[in-house]
Order: sequence, then C-alpha cells, then structure tokens
Amino acid sequence: MKFTIAAVALAALTSYSAHAQTEIQWWHSMTSVNGEVVNDLAKNFNASQKNYKVVPTFKGSYAESFTAAVAAHRTGNSPHILQVFEVGTATMMASKGVSVPVGKVMKDAGEKFDPKTYVSAVAGYYTAPNGEMLSFPFNSSTTVFYWNKDAFKAAGIDTTKAPGTWPEVALAAAKLKASGHKCPLSIAWQGWTQLESFSAWHNAEFATRGNGMQGMDARLKVNSPLHVRHIENLANMAKQGLFIYKGRANVPEASYISGECAMMTTSTGFYGNVARNAKFNWGMAPLPHYPDVPGAPQNTVIGGASLWVMAGKKADEYKGVAQFFSYLSSPEIQAATHQRTGFLPITMAAFRLTEKSGFYEKNPGTDVGVNQMIRKTTDKSRGIRLGNYVQIRDIEDEELEQVWGGKKSAKEALDSIVERGNVLLERFEKANKG
Repeated sequence: MKFTIAAVALAALTSYSAHAQTEIQWWHSMTSVNGEVVNDLAKNFNASQKNYKVVPTFKGSYAESFTAAVAAHRTGNSPHILQVFEVGTATMMASKGVSVPVGKVMKDAGEKFDPKTYVSAVAGYYTAPNGEMLSFPFNSSTTVFYWNKDAFKAAGIDTTKAPGTWPEVALAAAKLKASGHKCPLSIAWQGWTQLESFSAWHNAEFATRGNGMQGMDARLKVNSPLHVRHIENLANMAKQGLFIYKGRANVPEASYISGECAMMTTSTGFYGNVARNAKFNWGMAPLPHYPDVPGAPQNTVIGGASLWVMAGKKADEYKGVAQFFSYLSSPEIQAATHQRTGFLPITMAAFRLTEKSGFYEKNPGTDVGVNQMIRKTTDKSRGIRLGNYVQIRDIEDEELEQVWGGKKSAKEALDSIVERGNVLLERFEKANKG
C-alpha cells in the first residue's frame, strides 16, 4: 500500500514536471489603462498556449526600471523582457552582452519575423547600422496636441478645429484666461515635446550627425535662434499665466484629465486615459508649429518604448519570448492595442485593419499620430538616438524649469543644455569607442 501511494505521488510529480510552464519575466513601466493592457496581453497569451507563462511586473518609471534591470543583469537576475524607453536605445545598443537582438531570438526560435512589415519610422529607430533589428517595437508613440472643447466653447473660441500654430495657441490661451480659466496650457514630457519633437516638426537640427543616428560623435544644437524663440515665447506665456508648468514627465497629464488645464502637448499614449476618464468634450490634433518656418510641419519623432530581450537565458525561455512576440505582432492584437491605448499601430497591416474598421472615422483625431509619423523623413527628422540621453533629459528638465521660474533666459538655459549635454555625449563616445 505504501509503495502504491509513493508510486502515485511520483507519477503525479513527474507529470507535473513534464507539463510545468516556463515562466517569462517581463518588466514594464505602464500605469493606468496602459498597465491594464499589458496585463491583458500577458493573460491572453498565457491562455492561448500551455508551455509558457508571461509574468508582467511593474518596476516603476522608465528610468527606474532601466536602472533596476542594469543592476539585476550584473547579478544574473535580469528579466527575460525589459521595456526600455526610446531615450535608452543608444545606451542599450552600446551595452555589449546585455541583450540579444530580437531578430536573432526570432530566427533561432523558428518564428516568422520580417522588419519590413513594421512602420519604417518605427523599425528604423530600433535597427542597427548593419540592418539587424535589436529590439521589439511595443508601445511606440509620438507627440500630439489635446484640447478641451468645452473650455474653448465657454471662452468663445471655435471648437471645430484646434489651434494649428503657436501664435494661435497663445491667442487661445489669452481668451481662456480672460474667461476665467486658471490653466490655459500645460506641457507634459517637456524635453520630448518642446525640444525633440519641436525640432523634427520644424525640420530643425536637434543634434549633429543626423541627431546621433549616424554616429556617437553627435553634439547638441538646441540653442539655435528658432529654439530660443520658441522657449522665449513659452517663458512669456508663463509670465502672463497663459502657460502653467505642472511638473516633469507625464505628471501634468492629470491636470488635463481633471479639466484644470485646457490645452496640453503630450503623447498619443495618453489617449486611453483621456477616453476613459475625461468628463468633457475633447479633441486630439497635430502639434502646433510656426507658420513662417520653411518646411514646417515636417514629421514628429518616435517616443514610447520597445521590448529588449536580456542576455544569459535558456534556449527554451527564448523560444517562449519569441512566441510571445509573434503573438504581439499579429495585426488583430496590434490593432486592438492601438485602438485601446493610442499608441501607434506598429505594422502597416494593423493600421489598415484599424482604418477599415472605421475606428478613425468614429474617433476623430486618433489617426493624427500615425499621419505625423508616416510622412517622408529627413536627416533632421528621422529620430534622435543619443548616448547618456536619460541624463540629458534630466538636464533639459532642470534648465527649462529655470526658465519657467524666471531665473534664466531662454538663451542661457538652452546654451547650458548644450554645454552640459555635450559633456555627457563626449563621455559616452569615449567609453564606447572601438
């Protein structure tokens, strides 16, 4: 009898081991609606097959998860998949032995993977000079303009179209303030929206060497007369109470959702949150531009993040990662994620599927980000890929805050961004030569 019980127990254990799922750890930085989407994607993939279990874990902001993963890699405890924001791309590319190119992971696992199916502006950003795709595009976004139509109506401003130029934004802000609005305009992700995307949108150089896409010896150029003019204009709006600074990264977005701020420049990825939580009539529109700048508007640059596959894992685990990426790549999943979050459809098939479904027609403005991104690019607008860029973004925040607080002129702050940023770029270039 004892033998029988032991045999049954052993058989059960053996059966369990044979069918035990391989866990795939995925570290991410998604919150609110976007965090729910991440959990649902993992849950639905897990339900679609029996061999692998993707375990998503929120690890704080992009900068926090990036730092945590670097530390974990050193001790051999990194996740299989790490969501890295676009400004960490150059650092990941230069970090030898930290990650495995997504193209290799997919090929080794025998999964179909054709970079040509992705929107070129997206795929190109995450592709090495030799043509190898390094990371998997996930929540790609770009910068757009949101406005509160109810607030515009109350101020006597036309609600059929958003301000298309910066002079029109200033005029609308003045009317909003006159009608009693306490926060006519605020800005999220100020470095990304007001320096990086602003540069590409106006076909103006952000940094030399094609904004770093052509080599690590790039240097910043954000103290041009056009950049100074724009930051000066925003500083003047801040003095008049037309532009209210609400903090770094996406912190200001809450003030738009609440109805406190009537206009905002931020990510297409904010769409899901607005669609669910805004209690007013709202709209999405292209970024404003200066009408007297030749070639403007051009195109905006990529934001958001991609998924990097970390090194040092087992072959079977990489096979699970590849299957998960194949699942994420299907047009149906891509289209559904795009429609729920506002992140770009990263394949043209997903874009066409969304268009065919009538989603853009029913939800005006949701195609703005896509249309801004699929225009023909130039060397000044293809993207921004700089080393140590996480730290450079911190410098941008510090210096712009000095301007909004009236402690520095636009020229002084932008000169300082260039000077301090170039020190970091030189350091990165020296550390990664050869």
